[in-house]
Amino acid sequence: MFSSLLLVLLTGAVAWAGAAAGFATLFGVALPYVAAVVFIVGMVWRMVYWAKSPVPFRIPTTGGQEQSLDFIRQNKIDCPSTTWGVVKRMFLEVFFFRSLFRNTVADVRENDPVSNGPRNIYYSSLWLWFFALLFHYCFLLIFIRHFRFFVEPVPAAVTFLESIDGIMQVGSPRFYWTGGLVLVALLFLLGRRLFNRRLRYLSLLNDYFPLWLLIGIVGTGLCLRYFDKTEIAQVKVFIMSLAHFAPVAPEGINAMFFVHLTLVSVLLIYFPFSKLAHMPGVFFSPTRNMANNSRRVRHINPWNPPKQYFTYAEYEDAYRDAMAEAGLPLEKQPDKAAE
Repeated sequence: MFSSLLLVLLTGAVAWAGAAAGFATLFGVALPYVAAVVFIVGMVWRMVYWAKSPVPFRIPTTGGQEQSLDFIRQNKIDCPSTTWGVVKRMFLEVFFFRSLFRNTVADVRENDPVSNGPRNIYYSSLWLWFFALLFHYCFLLIFIRHFRFFVEPVPAAVTFLESIDGIMQVGSPRFYWTGGLVLVALLFLLGRRLFNRRLRYLSLLNDYFPLWLLIGIVGTGLCLRYFDKTEIAQVKVFIMSLAHFAPVAPEGINAMFFVHLTLVSVLLIYFPFSKLAHMPGVFFSPTRNMANNSRRVRHINPWNPPKQYFTYAEYEDAYRDAMAEAGLPLEKQPDKAAE
């Protein structure tokens, strides 16, 4: 945990020192271009790899009654048997995290009055679902809001989302609720790994690093907006120059902006090779995108190579004499005249 935090802090410190020392072009131009190329190529490579991976078995994850007799009610979402059922299941999974909503927690209750001793109990845990959904939707809205830095004039849809996000304006500049809520959600997800003993035991560097990295990105973004403010007009001119592949000198922009941009670039580089790639990966998962119809439709294993089958008649023709000498039953006796 501390090594991943140290790595994020070191990345931010290097970006800060480099921008202050006159290397703003390196962190503001070269690194974002490299990050964009790595992100696009890496994601395309992973999706092509997933698409080409054979599925030897039909292995959809099921959570309800499968299709059976007519008088038995089928769970058509948790156990779909048609393509339309899979589409509905994927829609609920992608937009509402349905499988996470059904999450349960197992715990051991000591001195249980029912069993007069320890007893395993299972109960629903919706906090993870709520904060995960909160984080993803807030992050999506923040991502859409940032399009105002890339285009001019700003699309009406982006302006509308900004007005909704900051509808309860508190002070100046306008406070965007998604900025505060996404930080709360990230802190919950981090605290869950820190304070849950079993989850902390299972957590590795690649579990903590993206959380600290996202917290760093959100934290520097909030700092730029409310505390260490920078000139928004200059930032927009600079970002639009990057988007049009005609970068201008990043003059008059403070070092915190380059820390924010560097952390975003590191996230883009890290994204295709991490667990964060589950965003497109869910569409390639056979546990989600396959219908549970293995009893009605034969699934052909693509790993099975073409085989030269040896029928029993061909086998008997080849070994008839030896089988006759051994006293084995034959469908056709050896030809005595040939002997």
